Amino acid sequence: METASPDPRAPADGRFRLGLIGAGRMGRTHLEAIRDSDRVVVAGVVEPRPEGRLVIREAGVPAFASLEELLSAADIDGALIAAPTDRHLELLRRVMAAGIPVLCEKPCGLNVDEAAQCASVAAGAGLALQVAYWRRFVPELVVLRQRILRGELGEILAVNCYQWDTAPPPATFRESSGGMFVDMGVHEFDEIRWLTGQEFGMVRVASSRLGASAGDPDCAQLVAELDGGSTAMVSLGRWHPAGDSCKVEVFGTRGTAMSWFLQPADDDGSFRQALRLQAEDFARSVRIGAGSGASITDAIAALTVAGLASDPLITKSSA
Repeated sequence: METASPDPRAPADGRFRLGLIGAGRMGRTHLEAIRDSDRVVVAGVVEPRPEGRLVIREAGVPAFASLEELLSAADIDGALIAAPTDRHLELLRRVMAAGIPVLCEKPCGLNVDEAAQCASVAAGAGLALQVAYWRRFVPELVVLRQRILRGELGEILAVNCYQWDTAPPPATFRESSGGMFVDMGVHEFDEIRWLTGQEFGMVRVASSRLGASAGDPDCAQLVAELDGGSTAMVSLGRWHPAGDSCKVEVFGTRGTAMSWFLQPADDDGSFRQALRLQAEDFARSVRIGAGSGASITDAIAALTVAGLASDPLITKSSA
């Protein structure tokens, strides 16, 4: 077994010590975002690739080849699972068997059945399980939600969400991600439910045949009826050369609002800020039981819509 580099941070500094499982693109982004926190510190990273561990150690963070090494060598208060989606359930079981609460990257399983199993594991262990839907920690969106819930925009007629990535992911990622609606769409499904307090009803989907890979489209548009009488539209795409872009538009009987909360020129600044705030919220949830992040019930709801959207039928309902 390799010897991990020493942790330069004192464990008595009061910060919540987080174990990060997975140092791929998303894991590294979490690591960089949490560096700016004075409440949470990454106490160790699990990364099976030797070259990946070297990079992490050079950055001053202990790196381990396996989860077992992390659990035996590092004193952690919680774990952040940022491994591929098809490993979420397996890793969550192993982490919670060690008595460690979990912040799991979305979607917390490839489908509703796996997410339900995650819920059962957490309930059986009596441990906190939060799912990483970072839109809930974007300050602009928090303010927008408050405006909607206070009725400032009147009755909500439509909520339109857009998520367009710079370029498609590699084929290896597609194979483990569950497809566009599970990988990307769940963010917008959760965002719409969180903003409006409404659930999805009838769902209709149109997908582009251009750029499709093994049945996984590079562009899809979804429209839905919500159970409170509103409508929703979700636009997903994997070709936005200017850079990653996410925005939401809300149309109400008394006003409209728009938030372009992730813009190409932003260089992911708002994204990283939200990841930091999310990690701090998870720490607060574990320590005092007062968090505002997405629950596993929220994750199951988002995956339910993703399952409908992925169905080959044109029109379907979650009812």
